[in-house]
Amino acid sequence: MENDQWKMTNDIIYWIALSSIKDIGPARMRNLLNTFGLPDVVFKATLRELRSVEGVGERRALAIKSFRDWGRIEEILKKCEALGVKIIRYSDPSYPCFLKEISDSPLIFYAMGDIKEEDRFSIAVVGPRRPTDYGVRVTDMIAGELSRLGMTVVSGMARGIDTVAHKAALRKGGRSIAVLGSGLDVPYPPENAGLMKMIAANGYVISEYPLGTKPERENFPRRNRLISGLSLGVLVVEATGDSGTLITARCALEQGREVFAVPGMITSTRSSGTNALIRQGARL
Repeated sequence: MENDQWKMTNDIIYWIALSSIKDIGPARMRNLLNTFGLPDVVFKATLRELRSVEGVGERRALAIKSFRDWGRIEEILKKCEALGVKIIRYSDPSYPCFLKEISDSPLIFYAMGDIKEEDRFSIAVVGPRRPTDYGVRVTDMIAGELSRLGMTVVSGMARGIDTVAHKAALRKGGRSIAVLGSGLDVPYPPENAGLMKMIAANGYVISEYPLGTKPERENFPRRNRLISGLSLGVLVVEATGDSGTLITARCALEQGREVFAVPGMITSTRSSGTNALIRQGARL
């Protein structure tokens, strides 16, 4: 039994290491695993073998062969164990089935809380960090009602609409899922650390970024595909024409998910993005 545990821990170290190499990403990591089978075999491959894998090339092959940051990977693993963070691989039974459906699903992610089968009945609720009073009221009402009907509410735990949606779902005794653009040990925004604990106790919090990852700007557009990927559909509450919220809506459409939009006043720039979605066919 102890030997099996050692093998699993040793295996996980290679998964973390491969996923942490800059500019590998899910698609290239999938190509590597399709070629070599397991992450530890990837690290044992020759430079020539690595270069021959589609999308890898010289620079990324060198990054794999020159990887020496094993001490940091072991620290990440120890910290995961200390914080109760689960490391979920694509092949694990607990990997969400909806997330497997998207083309660039992460092959490994980090989770706090319990992933349950019932969470396949989920709706993402997204919107701006500085919503109007109307947006807050509508979000609170809709997210609360979705929760009452047994739906899991998914969002990104950002300030504004995300926070309102999570809190409304939990207040109704329902489940919620938060997708972070930072490591799970770096809650963002910091004031939502308490909310994150509540979500983990009544749902789960995930990130594809290793522990210690700061909330860099470029992480957030990328995490939006996971918000929509975990959901049956995405509800956009408010959005300007150039809002980052619309990235999640575009991800949903690309993934074949439903997109819903809350209509706003035609004179309000805060609703120009959602009103445009409605004109393009989003459901009311």
